[in-house]
Amino acid sequence: MEEAQQQTFKLVIEYDGSGFHGWQRQKKDRTVQETIEQALAAMTREKVTVIGSGRTDAGVHALGQTAGFKTRSRLDARVFLSGLNSLLPGDVVVRACEQMPDTFHARFDVISKRYRYHILNRPIAPAIGRQFVWHIRKPLDTPAMAEAAGIFLGPHDFKAFEGTGSPRDHSVRTVTDSTIKETGSNLTYDVEADGFLRFMVRNIVGTLVEVGLGKLDTPTVRAILQSKDRSRAGATAPPQGLFLMDVAYE
Repeated sequence: MEEAQQQTFKLVIEYDGSGFHGWQRQKKDRTVQETIEQALAAMTREKVTVIGSGRTDAGVHALGQTAGFKTRSRLDARVFLSGLNSLLPGDVVVRACEQMPDTFHARFDVISKRYRYHILNRPIAPAIGRQFVWHIRKPLDTPAMAEAAGIFLGPHDFKAFEGTGSPRDHSVRTVTDSTIKETGSNLTYDVEADGFLRFMVRNIVGTLVEVGLGKLDTPTVRAILQSKDRSRAGATAPPQGLFLMDVAYE
């Protein structure tokens, strides 16, 4: 019997990160990658490796995470879409499945990613949706935060906003959007770039909140960026407000 040819697929995935220890497979903790791999193994009867566009940390959510996998199964994209969503738990959904050229790589082919961070700025904590926002009681100066956010646009060395424990060849990234928006008590920070360092978005948000509280100003944030000194930037914002919105490819 002739062996089936290998097929390559791309997934677009939505997940509530509250119950996961991040994206990447780990020995003991529940992760998004392993959860999807288990469902694919049940469908294909193969050991399938799912490669994500990048990691998300414990507690971080996604509306548009992408991943790729290869299989010798003859199942098509439509069957994988319906089959995976019937097998996956309620906090993970595959929004799209598409067959791709064999050269496709979910991580190496990325040209940009977009994140959004949600802040609820009011005295009273939320009961509903608290796992999706950073609640800040003290009033924030949104215009000051928006002004400071603008300094991140363009190519910069973001060493001052990189978390420890994930060394890179270089820490230069090009940011194409860095915007604060306010709707009532809700603040969102949108950022798009050709790549992100570990904790980069959360460290930027933590610094912008310091601006909103009057502890830092725009010239100081610019100096922090230029210093490449992580100790000068704000604390890392909590994970639950962060969403990976989408990943762009050529």
